[in-house]
Amino acid sequence: MLSNLDTSLAGIDFDNVAPGFGRKAAAELEAAIKAGAVGLGEISKNLGLGAKKADGTRLRIDDPELDPIWGAAARLNVPVFIHTADPPEFFKPIDMHNERWLELSLFPGRAYPPDRFPAFETLMAERDRLFKRHPKTMFVAAHLGWHGNDLARLGKMFDDMPNVYAELGAVLYDFGRQPRVAHDFLLKYGDRILFGKDAYEPSEYPYYWRVLETKDDYFDYYREYHAFWKLYGLDLPDEVLKNIYYRNALRITPGLRQTGWPK
Repeated sequence: MLSNLDTSLAGIDFDNVAPGFGRKAAAELEAAIKAGAVGLGEISKNLGLGAKKADGTRLRIDDPELDPIWGAAARLNVPVFIHTADPPEFFKPIDMHNERWLELSLFPGRAYPPDRFPAFETLMAERDRLFKRHPKTMFVAAHLGWHGNDLARLGKMFDDMPNVYAELGAVLYDFGRQPRVAHDFLLKYGDRILFGKDAYEPSEYPYYWRVLETKDDYFDYYREYHAFWKLYGLDLPDEVLKNIYYRNALRITPGLRQTGWPK
């Protein structure tokens, strides 16, 4: 069930879930936190997309069998980092109307055809029911919940679900192409966004600093098949940047070292 501790987060293998799984996993999570883990995650996209129950049916994200796990996270006051689905374009036909057609042509295995996978909105509905059913559990939706292209929807999530946060790994291109809307969004919700990256790659970090911190106009993203459009700087104030870079993570993750950070 629970994997070895990895970068101070505990993980769960959701394959072959059967009655009693949730209670056992919750007890193991508690043991992991006592051993030094500071949170749970990342809950991978396999939950919802691929994980099967012991009877062979798809394990829904909001399956009640898993409730003891989320309840334990609330009781232990640790965040749950959860990655649900993939970009909505991955669930759509690969044609001239799909802005990710190049990526899906280069990597066809990233597509989720409807005859083999649940629809994007089905997964979003399951995720949101989970978030609402556990209002005392802190959830961090990876990749802005895949709503970076619809910040009004993400803002409504934050308004409706005070226990939900989001991180911006691998979706910087959505902020950078709508600089005025994204700037205002982050002024309002900057206390709900965590800085994140899918992988440690030093050459990519300057793009994040440039989008979040500067007034620069019309520059390239570092991966053309993700974003063929140009990006713009948001020129965020220091207080918002500090929240995104580290303050929000410290606030929702009490197990992190709380001293030594910039004031």
